Amino acid sequence: DLIVHVRDITHPETILQKATVLSVLRNLNLPSHLLDSMVEVHNKMDLIERYKPAEENAIAVSALHGHGLEELKQEIEKKILTATGKRILTVNINLEGPQLSWLYKEATVQEVEVMPEDGTARVKVIIGSSAFGRYKNLFPN
Repeated sequence: DLIVHVRDITHPETILQKATVLSVLRNLNLPSHLLDSMVEVHNKMDLIERYKPAEENAIAVSALHGHGLEELKQEIEKKILTATGKRILTVNINLEGPQLSWLYKEATVQEVEVMPEDGTARVKVIIGSSAFGRYKNLFPN
């Protein structure tokens, strides 16, 4: 669904390495949307003072120190959701009904926040459009 190209930006041949990787990927006859949505990651930014990527869509990180990793995670999540046609939703459910069980079977449940005072829960899920349509039909409230 997604290509993540991680480069060591401290390597003296980093530009040539990028060109070589892109050439190999093109020769694999991958779908163009994969190449167009590729995430470019510049690792080892901590070794270059005040590093800013020259490429506008590149994300600078330091895997060693954890810098930029949250931004990278968000970008990957956004691109995966776009590529798969899924979205992240929070739905309110009644715990006495079958909704939670259904969501565990048909979606990816990320978080459940139970409200014991009224027997409900807020459920954060990753769900496809067709599954969400079925959910709305089965549980109109």
